[in-house]
Amino acid sequence: MFEKYWQQMGDKATVVIPGWQHISYFSDVTNICWFLEPKFAKEVVRVHKAVGNAVTEDRHIVVGTGSSQLYLAALFALSAHDLPEPVSVVSEAPFYSSYPSMTDCLKSGLYKWMGDARSFNKDGAYIELVTSPNNPDGHIRRSVVNKSEGILVHDLAYYWPQYTPISSPADHDLMLFTVSKSTGHAGMRIGWALVKDREIARRMTEFIELNTIGVSKDSQLRAAKILEVISDSSERAGSSEEGESFFEFSYHLMSERWKLLREAVEHSGSFSLPEFHPGFCTFLNRVSEPQPAFAWMKCERDIEDCESFLQGHKIFTRGGEHFGFGTEYVRISMLDRDDNFHLLVKRLSAIHI
Repeated sequence: MFEKYWQQMGDKATVVIPGWQHISYFSDVTNICWFLEPKFAKEVVRVHKAVGNAVTEDRHIVVGTGSSQLYLAALFALSAHDLPEPVSVVSEAPFYSSYPSMTDCLKSGLYKWMGDARSFNKDGAYIELVTSPNNPDGHIRRSVVNKSEGILVHDLAYYWPQYTPISSPADHDLMLFTVSKSTGHAGMRIGWALVKDREIARRMTEFIELNTIGVSKDSQLRAAKILEVISDSSERAGSSEEGESFFEFSYHLMSERWKLLREAVEHSGSFSLPEFHPGFCTFLNRVSEPQPAFAWMKCERDIEDCESFLQGHKIFTRGGEHFGFGTEYVRISMLDRDDNFHLLVKRLSAIHI
């Protein structure tokens, strides 16, 4: 979806890396995360300051191969290694569909997926994942278990102005972000964690060291350049030389797509979409409405298996059961190229029951 913007940027976001540079495993041996490129760390701090969506002061930055690796690193770091049974991992349904499989894929003795946080009532230590805005339904989330032995991980992959109003800088102990959702560069496989506790940051780094012996420097340097371009566009927005910032461009694009999707759903009469409350966005400096990266759509009129029903109309989605919810729901991506998105809208509009 953001491909058009980056095409317009031309060589501004181009990185050239000579063959002799960045050969070593090491980036900065004085840093807890010793494979973190200083240029990337600098641009992470800069973009959060420009957007105002996260506190970076007194935080350790841990870089990962996307937020997926950082999620597993967080589980490793937050789990006590001397407990007789695995630490419970929960998240309020509908939750991100990959949480269960990523948590249990190695059948670790350190942690175990326990499902919906709202139905969790087990005693002892637990880790609660708070995804806000939430994937798949786009709503702002807070922790729900609220027991004394809990540890929170905040997945803030979608806390950017194109998806939701930025109300204030997020200020949590462990926050996960990813280039794929903020800039659109999913293939770069770069994410970062902002971690308050030094020991937790060290153990997350240890996990990544054991897992992949660090993170690609080439990807970090490319990500740094992309974030630099975004911060430049945000700081110079409205000037004759720069024009619209990346987030303004993305916001208007998402706004138009949600308008088209809601019109198609209303025309069909066979589906429903969530309603969101507008709020003041400190970055855009105006009231804006959430417009998530995914549409959490419900099939009405007694359609029990929404995913199969839509597949019969050549629309591919992800069914609600993958998110700990009912099969009458599906998640639809809002982030495809223009041609595919307009085809989706056209096919949805044509469905009448």
